[in-house]
Formats: sequence, structure tokens, C-alpha cells
Amino acid sequence: MSVQASVEKRLIDRAVRIGNEAYVSPDYARAEAERLWPRVWQIACREEEIAAPGDYVTYDIAEDSVIVVRGQDGEIRAFHNLCRHRGRRLTEGCGNKKGFTCPFHAWSWDLSGACLGMTRGEAWDGALGKEDVPLLKVRAATWGGWVFVTMDEDAPPLADYLGEVASNLAPFEFGKMRYRWRQYLHFPCNWKVAIEAFNEGYHVAGTHPQLTKFSVKPTWSDAWGLHGVFGSAAREGSGGASSGAAGAADMREGLKHSLNQLWEEVNATTTQTMVDVANLLPSELPEGTPPGEVQMHLMKRTIEEDAKRGVLWPQIDPAHFAKVGNVLHIFPNTVIVHGPVFALCYRARPCGEDPNRCIFEVYTLEKFPEGEEPRPENLYRPEMTEANWRKVLCQDFSNMEAVQQGLRSRAFAGIYPSPVEEKAIVNFHRVLADYVGRGAPEPID
Repeated sequence: MSVQASVEKRLIDRAVRIGNEAYVSPDYARAEAERLWPRVWQIACREEEIAAPGDYVTYDIAEDSVIVVRGQDGEIRAFHNLCRHRGRRLTEGCGNKKGFTCPFHAWSWDLSGACLGMTRGEAWDGALGKEDVPLLKVRAATWGGWVFVTMDEDAPPLADYLGEVASNLAPFEFGKMRYRWRQYLHFPCNWKVAIEAFNEGYHVAGTHPQLTKFSVKPTWSDAWGLHGVFGSAAREGSGGASSGAAGAADMREGLKHSLNQLWEEVNATTTQTMVDVANLLPSELPEGTPPGEVQMHLMKRTIEEDAKRGVLWPQIDPAHFAKVGNVLHIFPNTVIVHGPVFALCYRARPCGEDPNRCIFEVYTLEKFPEGEEPRPENLYRPEMTEANWRKVLCQDFSNMEAVQQGLRSRAFAGIYPSPVEEKAIVNFHRVLADYVGRGAPEPID
């Protein structure tokens, strides 16, 4: 371990206070817009959103906007979303185009960014030509089926930026997963409040008491370079099968209950196949079957049933499941709850430079039989109701505005993350401070 890595580890292992400036200060939000968002690699979309030549997605972040597009040659490219003439944005949302034409004065570009036409360009009398005004490039790269972008020409390659994330999560084959559902809304809170709500398991007993029917499990939390991870304290490697069931007197009934609960109250972090197999556990296994055997039976039978419909599970050693935990935070603004054939993902972004509002997106990924992949729209669901978001997410959402209100109080001096279960949050602010230049965690011991 390097000296720098040792120092960073000691910092996240200590009890610290983190001031509230990062959550409430307009000056801090402006500093993020200047020093953070242009310099990091961040997820803009999934490759499946730009599957065909001409498919594009508009990614807005703070005051910047990026077009991600697949060219006629099949290459993925990204450009600053602005006309070189007067700065008008060229796209919004997503769609398919043969090229980009500015609605203001009809200047145009092809999918590679080359300028095709300057309306009555002869007026510049040779001082400015089409070769002088291509679309301005943004670096783009892919990993796990996601398209990442960075506006920083000097940023490290994406593989270096991801570090342990890329190697540790590679066996999960995210690139073979596709959207199952997608939704978003606006939160009355800072984007970091939203991300941090899903970047630790310490909140489960308070926010989701119904998920602790069999036991209240502590969690472990750690840093992977810029990024964070957490999982169960037991570091059990059962592919997510024991989620919520640890401590059940009868693991057959515990798994049946917990997986049906996740399916009904989250609509994610499991699959219909796994739920169906769990429902058969009491009839397929005798009472008194050891918990480990029940878990292995569930996984074996689920793998068999999925294979029948053309969904093949990756071969991941149980010890590796334990190592990589349950939830990954990719710095700065994405959290992934990962499983062998599914993932639940969150992304938070600021609304301009207002520190008290953010755009919050939730989507699920899953492996599907070839040719049966759905193409869900990204639905705007502003009403925080269980009909729209299910019970567990509504419970999480109930904290957002109330936390932001408390952070803005003149009496609030800062947050005190758990030195054991919220190390990922401490690491998050350590890395943020490196980019923004202030707000580093302060030791209190």
C-alpha cells in the first residue's frame, strides 16, 4: 500500500465531522460546476440507448450539456451541445438524427461533428470556414454497457479512473443487462443528500423497519480509490440470496418472505425467476435444512430455471460476492446495487447551480433472453407515491427534503458519519474536497 493510500485509509477509518457547506452553499455549488463536473468521468447513458447510427442522448449536468451519439461508422462520440455560431443548444432529450441542425440559423453538422453548412457562409469572406467550426468534442468511453463522458482532456483513461471498480465488478457482466424500468423526478435537496441516502446500509433499521423482520444486520463500508462500497457485516457470499433473511428460524420461509417483499416493495434487487423458485422452497426442502443449504438450493434452482429461458448466469465465486459487497458508489454521482443478473441504479445531478434541488433517476437492469429485451421509456414520476415508486423507495424519499432542511439550519454544524458503516461517505467527501478544494472531513478524535 502506498503512503498516500495509507493516509487516505486512516482518514476514512477515523471519526470525522463534515461541514454542511457542500450541501447548502451556492458558492460551493458554483465551485462544483467549475472544478468537479468538467473534470470527472460520469455516466451519461447506456449503450442500448444509442444502439443504431444516429441515435443520440442529451446529457445535462449543471450548466453544461453534452450530446452522446452513435455515428454512421458505429463509433460512439460526444460533443458539447452548442452551436458554434451563437451558442444555441442543438438537442434536448433523445432521438435519432442524420445530423445536427441549429434551429436558430440552420448551421449544420454531421454525426462525426464536421460542419456541413454555414448559412450564407460567404459573408465571412474566407475569415471563417466550415473547417473552423466543428462541434467541440467531449471524451467518451464505455464500461459495463454504460457510456461515460468527461470534459477534461487531461483526465486519466476511464479504466484508470474506475480502478478497482472495473476489475471487481467485471464478473457481473453489466454489459449484457438491459433496462427493465426507468423513472426520474426532482428532489428538494442537494444531489449529494440523494446519493448518500443509498451509499450506506446504516439507515435500514430506521428507514425500512419492515426489512429487518428476522434481524437488524450491521454493514461494512470501504473505499475503492475514488469510489465506495458497502455490504453485509458477515461478508456472506451467496449472490444476494440471503438478503433480508439472515436470522430467520426457517431459512426456507425467510427467503420466501424476503424475496417476495423485495419484489413487491422495491420491484428490483431480485428477479421474477428467483421469487418463483423461493416460493417453492418449503415444498422442495424438508424443515430443518441448514440455512447455507437452503441458499445454495435457491441459487442452483434459479440458475437452472433461468437457463431454460436463455438467461445464463455468470460464474462468480461466493468469496468474490462477499468481497464486492452489495452496493457500489461510482464517484461522483452513481450508485449501483449489484446482483448476478440484475442491478438497481441511482443517479443524482444538480439542477443548475441551485444547491437545494437535484434531478434523481432510478432504473433497473436485468439479463433477458435474446430478442426479449424491453425498451422502457424514462418516465417522469414527480409524485412520491407507492403507486409510482413502491414502498421502500418512498421511505427513502421521505428523508430527502427533511435532511436538506436540517442541513440549512443555523444550529447544524456538520454531519458525523459512522466510522464503521459510513466509510464510503467519508471517502466521498475526501475525494470531493480534492476536486473542489475545500470541505474535507475533519477528524474529531
